[in-house]
Amino acid sequence: VLVMILLLVRYGRGFVSNIAVLLGIVFGCFIAAGMGKMHFDQVAKAQWFDVVTPFAFGMPTFDIVMILTMTLVMIVVMIESTGMFLALSEITGRRIGQKDLAAGLRTDGLGTVIGGVFNTFPYTSFSQNVGLVGVTGVKSRWVCVAAGVIMIVLGLLPKMAALVESVPTFVLGGAGLVMFGMVAATGIRILANVDFKTNRNNLYIVAISIGAGMIPLVAPRWTQHMAHSLHPLLESGILLTAISAVALNIYFNGGKEDSAAAIEAAKAAEAH
Repeated sequence: VLVMILLLVRYGRGFVSNIAVLLGIVFGCFIAAGMGKMHFDQVAKAQWFDVVTPFAFGMPTFDIVMILTMTLVMIVVMIESTGMFLALSEITGRRIGQKDLAAGLRTDGLGTVIGGVFNTFPYTSFSQNVGLVGVTGVKSRWVCVAAGVIMIVLGLLPKMAALVESVPTFVLGGAGLVMFGMVAATGIRILANVDFKTNRNNLYIVAISIGAGMIPLVAPRWTQHMAHSLHPLLESGILLTAISAVALNIYFNGGKEDSAAAIEAAKAAEAH
């Protein structure tokens, strides 16, 4: 899959190059099916058309512990989404301000509410989609709107859902290398704008923050002797990185300069 994507990106032109990831997945599915690694039993059993019933598992209940837990989870999601918004801003070349970030987070929250009504998990921004913007070069928001409409229609076709479910993980993994890698590369490009030469404290901020975020990956059991209620927070590398970066930035650089920079960024975004 990865080889096919690279070939299409290098030698493809126009529309073919833009959908290199999709064509790579389709190519991988054909190879997997030919090798007997892709099965269509669930596709045959699935119905052609079905409507999702709201609150199929019952009406919502309100429990203070679960509410607080989900609040913490959504904080993690919002931090992750903020990073994606900034990465998307860098990819598209459009500066975003606080109003844009707030609008994006509200959209995430609204999507989570709608998802709960229709019996799904909380929705959030996906870094794969941000990576696709970088891979394809397509930056129009109307493409996202059209894709959303298509997804709603496909959601009414259980056979399509079963077909997507039948795609082997190793096929998706080949495409994931490109999409997740593109997000990481964008993050590195954003860090390139940080002043490391005249302010070496920024080196400590980046180094310690990345190190803190790696803790759950290199030591998954590091929270075993801590309170269970803290696990959702301490097991999130994204949250640990964000908290470390913000705290260290305030410690080394203070908040006044950052506030001024944020205001200037917001003005620049409004000017666009």
